[in-house]
Amino acid sequence: MRDFVVEPHRAVIGKREDKVLNMTAREADGCRKSSVDLVKEGPRKLKNSVVVIREKGQKSLHDWCGQKVLVMPWNINWKAMDLAYNAQPKNYEELLGMEGIGPATVKGLALISELIYGENPSWRDPVKYSYAFGGKDGVPFPVNRKGMDEATRYLRSAIENAKLDDKSRMDALKMLNDFATGSR
Repeated sequence: MRDFVVEPHRAVIGKREDKVLNMTAREADGCRKSSVDLVKEGPRKLKNSVVVIREKGQKSLHDWCGQKVLVMPWNINWKAMDLAYNAQPKNYEELLGMEGIGPATVKGLALISELIYGENPSWRDPVKYSYAFGGKDGVPFPVNRKGMDEATRYLRSAIENAKLDDKSRMDALKMLNDFATGSR
């Protein structure tokens, strides 16, 4: 594993969803950085910037547009935000390792990063291709061995016909074989 935060997985097991916050995606790098910056600014400033707007009688985007524009998780763990502010995390990985920084806080920071800094999180579901041929335990469906073998033959042919030196070709074929047989 090269990185614990940026796409650390080879496969993701889960149920496919329409809209998933994916903070491990490469394209969410700016959002991760601005989330850390928000924590370093302190929870008081964050609350004043986002949460208190409604209490001061200012119109929200919802009031202005007549439709829901941003769904904000108001159950951010503000105590954990205080602890994180005092610890001043150096990076996103350090922030995630702090006690109390859970899914609601991660989502809240991501949405605020998008709203304030224009740093978009990723909504690309990483489960997309996890079960291309099924699961060996039968979930979400039994392995389609014929389809998997056909895909392996296609990839083998592509590697054999690619303009590669012999060592690269052999390495690629070995990797494909290891992957197809589950040796890897």
